[in-house]
Amino acid sequence: MPYVESLRVFTRVVDLGSITSGGRDLRLTPAVASKRIKELEKHLGVRLFNRTTRSLTPTEVGKTFYDHARKVLETIDDAESVVANFSGSPRGVIRLTAPLGAGRRIIAPLVPRFVESYPETRVQMRLSDRVVDILADKLDLAFFIGAPRDSNLKLRKIMDCQRILCASPAYLERYGMPQTPDDLVSGDHNCLLLRYPRSPEYFWVLETEAGRRKLDVAGKYDADDGDVLTDWALGGHGIANKPRFDVAEHLSDGALVEVLPQTPPASAIFGCLYPHRKLQDPKIRHFVDFVIRHAGDALVS
Repeated sequence: MPYVESLRVFTRVVDLGSITSGGRDLRLTPAVASKRIKELEKHLGVRLFNRTTRSLTPTEVGKTFYDHARKVLETIDDAESVVANFSGSPRGVIRLTAPLGAGRRIIAPLVPRFVESYPETRVQMRLSDRVVDILADKLDLAFFIGAPRDSNLKLRKIMDCQRILCASPAYLERYGMPQTPDDLVSGDHNCLLLRYPRSPEYFWVLETEAGRRKLDVAGKYDADDGDVLTDWALGGHGIANKPRFDVAEHLSDGALVEVLPQTPPASAIFGCLYPHRKLQDPKIRHFVDFVIRHAGDALVS
């Protein structure tokens, strides 16, 4: 269906702002993506984009066509989902995002197993510790660790995810083992923070005998990549707040040591979000169910 595929290329180019990015997202070379756009313009007899050496923006008719093209593609996807329900064989592309640590250690190993079980499916995975806009980025699923913001998306909890504070023996030998939560805000310790625009981690919430306590921790540097924080902790540069499964290997071999085990960070939710309309899509339901069945082994410390 060349025309439908051209519509998909056109909408992704508009979404991502360039032919290269739109084509890459659909696993097409820039040359092929550009050819699809030109063929679509020739078929319609209009120019869909204003092109300069630095930018690519939809024309007025391009903007109008985009709105209708999206509706057409959504209708086709919904229709195929209904047929897949009858056939009992999930098919099509699953576009998902996940945090770096959970994506690499939990989701990524499950993808080949899922596709082997359902060979008519394909999975496109994007990993990022930043908050993503599922609808704007045209994603089917967004896995997360933490407390998701209120939204109109459907939430599926997979399990509770235990978090710990940890540091290397070298760091603790140099700066001392914290004895109470107050030691973390005294200025004597460097807290390694996961931060980016709209990041939730500007506080650490610890479980204490008196209930949950919010700490306004600080550090000399932060990052938007959880694995960077792990590397810094391993290098003796500070204390990190991490999911236990993410550092279980380092705890086991002694490269990292648990800090303040008597007042650990509050557990987080490991789950996923997806648009309500995806509920009828069997490939989405099957993939989420598959992750729920098999994710537990990876989260055991």
